[in-house]
Amino acid sequence: QLQLAESGGGLVQPGGSLRLSCAASGFTLAYYAIGWFRQAPGKEREGVSCISIAGGRTIYATSVKGRFTISRDNAQKTVFLQMNSLKPEDTAIYYCARFVGVQASCTIRPNDYQYWGQGAQVTVSS
Repeated sequence: QLQLAESGGGLVQPGGSLRLSCAASGFTLAYYAIGWFRQAPGKEREGVSCISIAGGRTIYATSVKGRFTISRDNAQKTVFLQMNSLKPEDTAIYYCARFVGVQASCTIRPNDYQYWGQGAQVTVSS
């Protein structure tokens, strides 16, 4: 059964760091680009970052560029999102998702993704 499972969320103070993990099962992770998205209360889901099949291409939303880093370990079937210098406005539920088809590159448009995890809560507050 195809599954994506996020972990690593939690409560952190402004300026702190968290690392989210997205564990993939039921399909060959190496064949698919993966994206990270987030949704804050009362707001639409927005793209945060994505990584291509081999990890050679990454895209970041302007709001997180320079603070977040996406990476992948296809052997471990896991994609990571390292989040540094966290701000209160980063508070949201974070989701990982699988790109709709087998394609070398990626986007951060939610409509380009077909399978989603259940999400991990990230709260940045003092």
